[in-house]
Amino acid sequence: MTKKSDPKGVQLVQELSDIMQDAGLVEIEYNTDDVSIRLSRAAAASVPVAAAPVAPSAAMPAQAAPAAEPAPADDEITSSHPGAVSSPMVGTVYLAAEPGAPNFVNEGDKVKAGQTLVIVEAMKVMNPITAPKSGTVSRILVGNAQPVEYGEVLIVIE
Repeated sequence: MTKKSDPKGVQLVQELSDIMQDAGLVEIEYNTDDVSIRLSRAAAASVPVAAAPVAPSAAMPAQAAPAAEPAPADDEITSSHPGAVSSPMVGTVYLAAEPGAPNFVNEGDKVKAGQTLVIVEAMKVMNPITAPKSGTVSRILVGNAQPVEYGEVLIVIE
């Protein structure tokens, strides 16, 4: 494995991660005389779950009547929903700052634009996901320490 302070090594890991994402791979391995890197998604089983919402949402625009229904099921909420807050990266979502701490937000909480909703850990970096607008948290669609995919809806703010 490359040194942590090696910017070329960090760049290589990022490039391999991008290749995994673009090709839909679950695992990739890169070996040379100097470097050995193996990247694996911890949640290979979650890939089909993340892909499942695509089919119902594609059919929704063609049908006017179902769009008028009050609350869509969890698997029907897509990033095109006006209040959806999606994961900007592949990683692990955390609902609280640390184990045993209260969640950043709960369903029914009022939030302000810029307020931290969750944290997504990617490559050992904690990335706060903030509210894009003020409103009320109507749905939390992920569980604590759950693996998430790029674009997966985490929270809905109304």
